Formats: sequence, structure tokens, C-alpha cells
Amino acid sequence: MSPEPDYPRPRPPEELEFERIRYEKTPPRATITLDRPEVLNAFDFRMLRELARACEDASWDDEIRVVVVTGAGRAFCVGADLKSWSADYLGKPREYWKWFGAFKDMHDRLREIGKPTVARVNGIAVGGGNELQMACDLAVMVDDAYIRHVGPEHGSVPAGGATQWLPILVGDRRAREILLLCDEVPARQAEEWGLVNRAVPAAELDSVVDYYVERLASKLPQTIRYTKQQLNWWRDLSWHDTVGHARDWLALSMLGDEAQSAVRRFLERD
Repeated sequence: MSPEPDYPRPRPPEELEFERIRYEKTPPRATITLDRPEVLNAFDFRMLRELARACEDASWDDEIRVVVVTGAGRAFCVGADLKSWSADYLGKPREYWKWFGAFKDMHDRLREIGKPTVARVNGIAVGGGNELQMACDLAVMVDDAYIRHVGPEHGSVPAGGATQWLPILVGDRRAREILLLCDEVPARQAEEWGLVNRAVPAAELDSVVDYYVERLASKLPQTIRYTKQQLNWWRDLSWHDTVGHARDWLALSMLGDEAQSAVRRFLERD
């Protein structure tokens, strides 16, 4: 079988042979589950590639009307896997630049999927995990979890969605508070600030997600796709104007003492 499709035709999930994610289709819903619970669903390169491919497949499948993104285990996602960063990217700006390309491609595939997306935030969302849930159209979060950004403590500028989208979602002052102080934002506060749509007890998480899926799936697909395209205008403007620069700057920052020492301190503590 050719490694690349000859036509934009969706495939059964099992044929895609994913290892870092679970991809399920139960029309009108597709569910993408980050499946590295042993590291709190941290991104590695393969996971990013698999997420992008799953989003591409879902975008091609006319039976799928809504895509749900969630995590396995007790976390939604904690962003980049700093252990693999330390081994593969610190001091290696060319390799980091390639990694960030996969991160950017994943985000573009998700935002441009052409159908509504719902983040089922089943646990903590840290760093790139919060950027992932922000990239979705709607978000439902368990009320005993939190959102946090730690880039300024770990040697990474949160410019993979946070600096671009937080000011749009929560306002400039709150965005600065979240990113500069690196404090936890409890789920209820995230709901109040507009960072997620709903914060609910764990027992109600699936029923609220199901409610959103049912409502979204009943809408006209072409009309909702273009509505989403228009809604994305501000996010796309800030993203495309800054993410290429961020990719280059962050790659070069992997050469610096600040990033290298911060990541190593974190790994030694862990």
C-alpha cells in the first residue's frame, strides 16, 4: 500500500496504525485521544505527526461532522515532552526547527479541519496542552483540573498558540497574568475568564460533550465550515504573523544557556 493516499479518501482508523494516539470514528463523531498517559500525554514528534494525520483523515470524511480531542488517563496534555527535548533538541537548533514544523502542522490541520472541534479536557492542560484545547472551537473541562503555562520557567516562550490566542480569549491583562506568572488557573476560573466553555464535575463531562456534539452535528456542514473560517480570522491573523518567527527564534534559543539549564533543572527535579 502506498504510504501516501492517491485521493483525499478517508480510511478506517485501524489502517492508519497510530501508536501515540487513539483514533475512533462513530459517525457523526470522530474522537482523537492522546495516548501517552505515562508521560501525561506529552507531545513527542510521532504524536504530533499522528495528530496531524488524524485531523486530515477526519477532514476528508463526510460522515464525520464533529471531532472531539481528549487525553488518556489523568491529564489532557502537558505540552512538549521535555525528556525527549533534552535528548534530541537542546543544543540542536536545526533539529528543533524540524520538530516545531510538526507542531505547527498539527495546529494548522486541527484549526483548518473544516468541521467543529470540541476539546474534552479530562485533566490538567499545561503549556502546549492549553494551546491544543484553545485550537478547538469549544472546550469542556473537569472542574478539579487546572490550566497552566510554564514556558518562562522552563526556557521556552509560549508562542505556539498562547501568546497569539490568549489575549483574544481572555483579554490582554489576564493573558499576561497567565503567561508571566505561570500560576495555575483552576477550571472554574478558566470558565469564568472564557478560557473554556464549561467546567463540570467528572461525572458530567461526557454528557456535556455529547450535548455539544449532538447540537453541532445537526448544523449544515458547509455553512458551519464557513462560519468557522470567518470566526478564525483573528486567531489566524495573529498565528500566521508570528509563528514562523517564533519557530526560528525558539530553534536558536536551544543553543543558549538559559533554555538548556532550565530544562535540565526540571528533569533533575523530576
